[in-house]
Amino acid sequence: MDVEIIELGRDRLPEVVELCRRSLDLPEDAAEASAVVTTLADRAAADRTVLRLGAVRDGNLVGVLVGSLSATDPRLGHVDLVAVAPAERRQGVGGALLAEAEARLAALGAAELLLAGNPPHYAWPGIDVRYTPAVCAASRLGFRQDRTAWNMTAELTEGSPALRSTEAAEQRLAGRGVTVRRAGPADLPALTAFARATFGGTWDGELAGSVGRPDAGAHLAERDGEILGFAAWGSARPSWFGPMGTAPAAEGSGIGGVLLRRCLRDQAASGIGAAQIGWVGPVPFYSGAAGARIERVFFLYRKAIKRA
Repeated sequence: MDVEIIELGRDRLPEVVELCRRSLDLPEDAAEASAVVTTLADRAAADRTVLRLGAVRDGNLVGVLVGSLSATDPRLGHVDLVAVAPAERRQGVGGALLAEAEARLAALGAAELLLAGNPPHYAWPGIDVRYTPAVCAASRLGFRQDRTAWNMTAELTEGSPALRSTEAAEQRLAGRGVTVRRAGPADLPALTAFARATFGGTWDGELAGSVGRPDAGAHLAERDGEILGFAAWGSARPSWFGPMGTAPAAEGSGIGGVLLRRCLRDQAASGIGAAQIGWVGPVPFYSGAAGARIERVFFLYRKAIKRA
């Protein structure tokens, strides 16, 4: 195969964005190619090892792979993005990129390779099932499917349940001493501490990607200075909502629905016509609170890395 696999510097990320715009088959992914590449190939490098590989033929970038090590378990290597120019498909470009990524991540200590999102910086939970060639390639290359995840879609057009007023609910909460407001940078230390203590995981990192950034934001609920819940959007992609959490003691109070719809109104105001509620857990809640429906389904894959 007459392609060369090279490392890509930050200076070539505009080329990667343009390749992804042409190569990501789903319009909603291609439209956010810039945010996806920035999140995975640039911002993520602040707290984890990031691998940027390009496949080059005659000086032209025809394929790209972004991989990373898990920040919480460096034995896990992730493939975060693979894109191959349409005219170059079925010629081994994607396979060559994956083989090089596996070798390099193994050299960094990875024992497993995952085709799955690496929070807090991820653009998909796994492979969208509509990317059928990628699903077939994963099976062919020895990956096993170990989980399924899904997103829900909330329409943000006029009259949508997602944009219902929260005024009455906020007044009821105020009567119980609960204040709901937009979060600002000064709130971030308390928010991330609350997220870590209450939910663990990587939501603190996702909050850091939402508060105070363009095309992103967050709202919180508090009483007497104590945080009771939060909701955020735009951490990785402007159209994606999450994470969101309510303190166990405040569950059932209506705080969650208020915070959710406040964020969805922000997204609508920024020109987004439909929000993706990413990597969803409580399907009935989002269906009832925002009229959201399950739409995107993802397969997550992994395989052991064979040592040379």
